[in-house]
Amino acid sequence: MSLKKKLIVLNTTIMLGLGSAFAIPSVKAESITDIQSQRTGIQSDISEAEQVIQQLKKEQSKMNAQIAQIESAMKENDQKIKNTEQEIKDTEKDIESLKKEIKALEERIAKREEVLKERALSFQESGGDVEYLEVVLGSKSFGEFVNRVGAVATIVEADQQILSEQEADKADLEKKQATVEKKLQSLKDMEVELKGMQSQIEDQKAETVNMKAKIEKKESETEALKQSLENKDAGLEAQIASIRENIKKEEERKASEKADLDRVAEEVNSSNASSEGSSSSSSEESSSSSKGEASASGSSKAESSSNSSKDSSAAKPAASKTETSSKPSSANTGSAITAGYKYIGNSSYKFGGGRTASDIANGLFDCSAFVAWAYKQAGVNLPASTDALKGAGRQVSDSQKQPGDLVFFNTYKTDGHVGIYVGGGKFIGSQSSTGVAIANMDSGYWAGVYNGRVVRVN
Repeated sequence: MSLKKKLIVLNTTIMLGLGSAFAIPSVKAESITDIQSQRTGIQSDISEAEQVIQQLKKEQSKMNAQIAQIESAMKENDQKIKNTEQEIKDTEKDIESLKKEIKALEERIAKREEVLKERALSFQESGGDVEYLEVVLGSKSFGEFVNRVGAVATIVEADQQILSEQEADKADLEKKQATVEKKLQSLKDMEVELKGMQSQIEDQKAETVNMKAKIEKKESETEALKQSLENKDAGLEAQIASIRENIKKEEERKASEKADLDRVAEEVNSSNASSEGSSSSSSEESSSSSKGEASASGSSKAESSSNSSKDSSAAKPAASKTETSSKPSSANTGSAITAGYKYIGNSSYKFGGGRTASDIANGLFDCSAFVAWAYKQAGVNLPASTDALKGAGRQVSDSQKQPGDLVFFNTYKTDGHVGIYVGGGKFIGSQSSTGVAIANMDSGYWAGVYNGRVVRVN
């Protein structure tokens, strides 16, 4: 094949190839724009997932703090239960010792009764069933009269002493029995109450642990979603990189083909330098045609580069949205309620606490003592026991309860817990797991144990 024919065939092939090469970058640029748009949406979802994860971590941190506080309360309550059980054992030992004393007293009483029986029998054998006066008046002489009077007086005095000792021992026995039995019963009641409270604290811990588990599960699911989105985003990024790499290879191939065209054109021009004028004209036309096509190729390349720049500009991700939050306003519920605010997060539950200046200074209250203390700050004296507080005012229906009313709960026993209603379905009180705190009585643990008793302080 002649050099001219080679040039014509090569030129035609290159032009067809270049035409398809210029079309490919345009199509791929459109694909990049679509993928960038998808990435923008995915990155927005990733940002929202990160915000959710941060919020869940904060909630989990609060739950961990609450669980730690509950465990501290349980530990203290456990110690009280152990101390009470030890006191019960000591008291039972005292009872055993008292039983021995009782047995000794009973033996003494039995001996005295035997003495009295013997005297009565002896008296009956000597004169029958007669009164002491008849014995004295039955004397036959003055001397016998004096002797009988002395004997009767001695017997009477001895009997009275025995009877007096008998009554004293019985009274002492009854007093000791009553004292020890009262102490033992008091300790057993305390043990029941402490164990009931421990059960209540364990229920609260179980509920908190359950809530924490749900938060951890939600956090894990959100993390998995975030990871999935990040993987998808990475895949799209890889697709864009692959498309750009293909565009680069196409441009390199196009440049190589153009270089081949230029080389062949130079060969043709060199060969026709010694040929006839007509051959020279043909060569020049072929060279001119090749240059025109090369120029068109350069123009298409510039257009492709311009489109790629526009696509890159259009693919910028949108700005993230800013979220706002609001907090409910706090209602003025009176001095009795606001007095306890200083102890929120700064106190501990103590069984029997809140009745001394030291306990109050250190924020150590049980539920009834806190209510009594809070109302005292408002100038109202209330008793410091749940049973007494039930009668500290008039009872109203649950639907009519107002801030400042006393609300009662069936925890380890009926009306085992009391607090002050603050409105909005919440109350303030000294809770066994948290110390002084505001709790929700419309949901969760407290909703389940609220018994509907409401007392309005007179």
